[in-house]
Amino acid sequence: MLSHALSYPLQDRDGRITPHDQVQIALAIAEEHVLKSLLVNCSPPIVKYHQIGAISSTIGVPLTARKTIDGIIQFESVQCVLSDAPVEVDPQRSDNNLNYLSRSRQSSLTHCESELQTLGQTIPMAQAIALLAHSGFSARQVEDILNLPYEAWHKTWWCTLDAAGNFTVPFLRFIRTLRYPDGTYTIQYKDYYSQEKPSCFSSQPQKVLIEIKPQLESFSKTLEKINYSREHCNTEKAILICNSLTDLEAQGFMSQGISLYSATELILPIQANCAVCGSQTCPMHGIADSPIVMCRQFYRDEFSTE
Repeated sequence: MLSHALSYPLQDRDGRITPHDQVQIALAIAEEHVLKSLLVNCSPPIVKYHQIGAISSTIGVPLTARKTIDGIIQFESVQCVLSDAPVEVDPQRSDNNLNYLSRSRQSSLTHCESELQTLGQTIPMAQAIALLAHSGFSARQVEDILNLPYEAWHKTWWCTLDAAGNFTVPFLRFIRTLRYPDGTYTIQYKDYYSQEKPSCFSSQPQKVLIEIKPQLESFSKTLEKINYSREHCNTEKAILICNSLTDLEAQGFMSQGISLYSATELILPIQANCAVCGSQTCPMHGIADSPIVMCRQFYRDEFSTE
């Protein structure tokens, strides 16, 4: 729990980089798996791991002339995934296999039809290829789609999310291309589904605010800053990186739609000397021959004579 985590001073006592800056540096150089961990392992989680597509972060984002946001994570929230194999309707096959459905089972899964949607309009071939590949189609499927005969449709099974956030709800997607004399393409599709219309073609862009809480900042001040940033950035998702929250404060932030993540997971280790370290709760505190070389908790004790 965050309430039992180690407290860090607002500023290092010997002028080292503050924990706030250490976290920002860690986020600035964070690899993809670290950013995904922020979204997945915060409390409560923002998203499940398998729902995250491309992801990136921006640190120290200007909001106004005098205000900045500690960070923003941008990611693609995957809403549906392409099934591994093309559809083949075979009444002799078990309808437990998505790719070999009986006609009655297929009908029950596809009795609703969406309106015709446009994925790309009068776009050059290179852009059409990139758009289809980004949507999840293989190179062979992209080639087949772009070379469809006039009025033909390419048919594939997809899965969308169930209530638990797993890709288990199947639907059938028809996609076609219109080719023009100038070499451009228009790509259109429609879906056949059981109950709920798929929300998008593949993924939707999302952004999450990152706020790093100083140790001495009050609950109300932190909440005010986050709400101000959420309003100006037009997003409800936010992660507060902090330590030493009380259980009551943690409940308060989470009740306001703010997820929590421990700063100890992000602070970069620095060169340490246990003999002069001010972290008195550490079992290696004051040990001159400690084997510890790098540590996230180290700061120099201002009363040390060494």
